[in-house]
Amino acid sequence: MKPYTHEPFTNFSIEENKHAFQKALANVQSQLGKEYPVIIGNESITTEEKIVSINPANKEEMIGTVSMANQELAEKAMQAALTAFESWKKWKPEHRANILFRAAAMMRRRKHEFSSYLVKEAGKPWNEADADTAEAIDFLEYYGRQMLKLKNGMDVQSREGEFNQFHYIPLGVGVIISPFNFPLAIMAGTTVAAIVAGNTVLLKPANSTPVIAAKFVELMYEAGLPKGVLNYVPGSGAQIGDYLVDHPKTRFVSFTGSREVGCRINERAAKVHPGQIWIKRVIAEMGGKDTVVVDNDADLDLAAASIVYSAFGFSGQKCSAGSRAVIHQDVYEEVLEKAVDLTKQLTVGNPELQETYMGPVIDEKAYKKIMEYIEIGKQEGMLMSGGEGDNSKGFFIQPTIFADVDEKSRLMQEEIFGPVLAFCKARDFDHMLEIANNTDYGLTGALISNNREHIERAREEFHVGNLYFNRTCTGAIVGYQPFGGFNMSGTDSKAGGPDYLLLHMQAKTTSETL
Repeated sequence: MKPYTHEPFTNFSIEENKHAFQKALANVQSQLGKEYPVIIGNESITTEEKIVSINPANKEEMIGTVSMANQELAEKAMQAALTAFESWKKWKPEHRANILFRAAAMMRRRKHEFSSYLVKEAGKPWNEADADTAEAIDFLEYYGRQMLKLKNGMDVQSREGEFNQFHYIPLGVGVIISPFNFPLAIMAGTTVAAIVAGNTVLLKPANSTPVIAAKFVELMYEAGLPKGVLNYVPGSGAQIGDYLVDHPKTRFVSFTGSREVGCRINERAAKVHPGQIWIKRVIAEMGGKDTVVVDNDADLDLAAASIVYSAFGFSGQKCSAGSRAVIHQDVYEEVLEKAVDLTKQLTVGNPELQETYMGPVIDEKAYKKIMEYIEIGKQEGMLMSGGEGDNSKGFFIQPTIFADVDEKSRLMQEEIFGPVLAFCKARDFDHMLEIANNTDYGLTGALISNNREHIERAREEFHVGNLYFNRTCTGAIVGYQPFGGFNMSGTDSKAGGPDYLLLHMQAKTTSETL
């Protein structure tokens, strides 16, 4: 097998690639409005209650309608997954991995199609959608290869007259609760990590992006996945989310989303219910309040670009988004001015157009929340750019910068999950690190500096799961920068890293006296 290299991003300045993407968009446009069933075992089930998925850039356009599972169907899905687990866990790990490799090859051939669904359903501009699909392919490839490395267990010592082995076995049925912001990459990654390790799963995708998840489930079954291994159960968190988290047969929960929901899941999963014979495992990735730090010995153009692209990629709807810029007082005004100039050049609009840098935010609820934070920002800092929204056709908010924001302010402390950036002035490097570490989160961060002593100090003292030097604080690549954070950012389960699959397995020691 060839060594692992990540899936390349598409160069859309090449005319051929541009036309291929436009053709895929037109094809997906012709597929809009379809109905997608709940999938349990070998059954496709249509229900009366539906999620209507709409295009966040054009509220009039329906992407599709998706049947919702109720508690009765959630229970049926659990039983199907329990039944499938008995045979799936006995599959050879390399045979499970082969399904992931086939799915990766199929997705690679249909890359622009999947990306077009991301443009339509999530409002992702071309480059963001392309990167999302590339990451999904990477997860399929990487976790398949990781399973091949782990399939024989680890070496342990044997004394004379004994034979000891240490190997990994699957856990059981897992509940996968995936987010809207990487509705293909994170959804696919969390699902296939569990599956390739020998578990069966119930997938509950984000309610704003369920069609992309349905297309992925179709792909996995086309790739040869046995029925019942992956059950597709969209539905409301209150109705089936809690039910499945509490279920005595749920062995683990893999969640990506808000801090509030993640903490709630962790608390609920800790309770042992009648008929439950294990302590549930929780894998949680829960957001961030991430900082780009710029000292007075930095490339200021690089600093401004790193700040702006960290803050406004996919409208700031990334848990890794750099929503705080902490700048040394000596260069503060210059970096702020450069960042504002760059921000004013960003194009906001229809993500179906190649030239659009920033599309909409995901829905009405997100729009209202972000606009409320912009009002808070007007009280807490000086509005330098943006500050306006327009939800007449879609959910559009201008990239917004506030300057002179206090380090303890709400804008500097609370996760907004939108295109809002706070600038804060620091006295010296000690003060910068103090501000960088003063949130409840610890996901990503970046230091822009040419000072070697500062870089090495930050390596030790900047307390985040993913720290970057002289680049953006977003854009971790599977297998290159394993991704996950500290503190309230989650359980530091490093997605796309060498120990991630182990979270979905348990180790068994056997010792035979000869």
